[in-house]
Amino acid sequence: MTDFIDFKTLRRPAKPNTALIAPAGFTPLEAPDAAPPELPFPPAESFARLLAMIEARGSWKLVAADGATGQVRFIAVTRLLRFKDDVDVTILPVDGAPGRSTFAAYSRSRVGYSDLGANRKRLDELSAALSLP
Repeated sequence: MTDFIDFKTLRRPAKPNTALIAPAGFTPLEAPDAAPPELPFPPAESFARLLAMIEARGSWKLVAADGATGQVRFIAVTRLLRFKDDVDVTILPVDGAPGRSTFAAYSRSRVGYSDLGANRKRLDELSAALSLP
């Protein structure tokens, strides 16, 4: 079984080739680059939508998924140089808002010093796509 990222103990490297989106307080050791949107779907539906999104993208390959915990790991391959980036996502319920969810996501490059914003762009696209009805 794949070991999923533990967002509670996540430490980012000094290199600027990662991106992190998480709700306030979800990553106590690291400051997120942005807060995720609140999704108008219950966690199980957001999880299913994420899996469908990964399957639909030719450049994304599912590595592992656990519906019980809402965790997903996939590999995203960059277009130009075909670099492989690792992405972990955890779908979360929204406290006090039944039928709604949010998520934490961490995308990082395997090689290189800078990613020229590719990981952040990927997480922004993921946020926008998950928010669509």
